[in-house]
Amino acid sequence: MPKIDMAAIDAVTVSTYPEAFHARSAGKSRLKLGDAGGLRQFGVNLKTLAPGAETALRHWHENEDEFVWIVSGQAILIDEAGETALGPGEAAAFPAGEPNGHHIVNRSDGPVVLLEIGTRSTDERGHYPDDDLSYERNAGEHRFSHKDGTPYG
Repeated sequence: MPKIDMAAIDAVTVSTYPEAFHARSAGKSRLKLGDAGGLRQFGVNLKTLAPGAETALRHWHENEDEFVWIVSGQAILIDEAGETALGPGEAAAFPAGEPNGHHIVNRSDGPVVLLEIGTRSTDERGHYPDDDLSYERNAGEHRFSHKDGTPYG
């Protein structure tokens, strides 16, 4: 089993969202562990949230399962059911196709570190219940648009 050299992985801090949403993506970084290990069927990210940061805009996926495990810190899961505190050793799962818009926020004074694991579907649609945003990936190519289908930028 090949060991992943954690020190050799560059932290990703750049948002993939359209520019209108970049400010809301500040304060997070991720190490793409799955990519570093050559995984192709699912992604694994070690994500760090600074105080006030969130994992993503609140969203749900049609074709991708997601799993999150809190490594350290105190986080808040926000989904259709409301707010749930998550601490070290606690996890949450989001099955594909269930319209449960979710994200995790850090309202504490210290960092939150979490492990994200998810399917890598070549075709996907993502929904953002709180924002005028839609995501689509076909054959690995992705695009964001407004909910009416108009592309961003």
